[in-house]
Amino acid sequence: MHLVLSGYYGFHNSGDEAILRSIIEQLRELHPTIRLTVLSADPVHTNKTYQVEAVDRWKPSLVLRTIRKADGLLSGGGSLLQDVTGLHSLLYYTSIIQVAKCFGKPVFVYAQGMGPFQRTISRKVVKFVLGRNVKLTVRDETSSNLLKEIGISSPIEVVPDPVVSWMPPYVPKKDNVITVSVRDWPDSHTSFQELARTLDMFVNDGYEIVFVPMHGKGDETCSTRIASMMRSESIILPSSLSTEDKQKAIGSSRLLIGMRLHALVFAAVSETPFVALSYDPKVDAFANACRQPTAGHINQKDWDHLSLRETVLRSMELKPDITHLQEQALDTAAMAIEYFQS
Repeated sequence: MHLVLSGYYGFHNSGDEAILRSIIEQLRELHPTIRLTVLSADPVHTNKTYQVEAVDRWKPSLVLRTIRKADGLLSGGGSLLQDVTGLHSLLYYTSIIQVAKCFGKPVFVYAQGMGPFQRTISRKVVKFVLGRNVKLTVRDETSSNLLKEIGISSPIEVVPDPVVSWMPPYVPKKDNVITVSVRDWPDSHTSFQELARTLDMFVNDGYEIVFVPMHGKGDETCSTRIASMMRSESIILPSSLSTEDKQKAIGSSRLLIGMRLHALVFAAVSETPFVALSYDPKVDAFANACRQPTAGHINQKDWDHLSLRETVLRSMELKPDITHLQEQALDTAAMAIEYFQS
């Protein structure tokens, strides 16, 4: 069986690279001889890191030839179909799906988060492309409801994010370290000031603050911005750090305060308590699934530095519970293989 994997791969985003690693491992565990080709922005890195075939996602003729010769397309995971970051991304991923359908290839949407769709054209395109002859699995009820809202009547399975199945190596805990994962977001200045005040309070209590940028220079710049608001010293890990090393940093800490979804997932798989600062329903959904608190929303005045501190203190010993999600994650890979073999 030869499958093509399409997603936000090769951009060195730690969350999406963890998704890719998890999907590959899950598929290979169930089908050791499976052949996988990844559409990647950095095919050399993808090939070397995951021992898969990889082609340049920006070379249309090569992408078309690869899909035409494959047995099917696996799209996902992550938040591929959304237009908050612009329409281009949504059109790219739906075009890849449509190409596969035009070649008569089965398409499996793998644990994706859907939306938001801010444009009418986005809803129409997604409904047209996903409405027929596609197996749909999404990572939360919000995504499922959104697809139904835009008019998709096909069955939709709600499944866990694939990264919850990742079994990272054990790393000893550093009880005096709090890790922080942030991303830039419009109108977040006041919230970031409140976060900085909270972090200063924990430094005064004897904790070390370590920022873990999950997505390139953007997250590193945002981390630096918040660190500059603090009165105390903090550590900012380089954004170029490997996905595995970022997971180790989070996994070894006493607690994570996080915005990035996959920073929260990295904490959960290592049984590290976390407190979420939400910018998107996917963050709330995952925190709820793990029975971990969301301290507030980044653009709402529903929290301040004092309430955040109290939430963190209450959560220090509250380990995430994801056993039920881990058991379900491998089922998604089994569902995909069965679909392509049918």
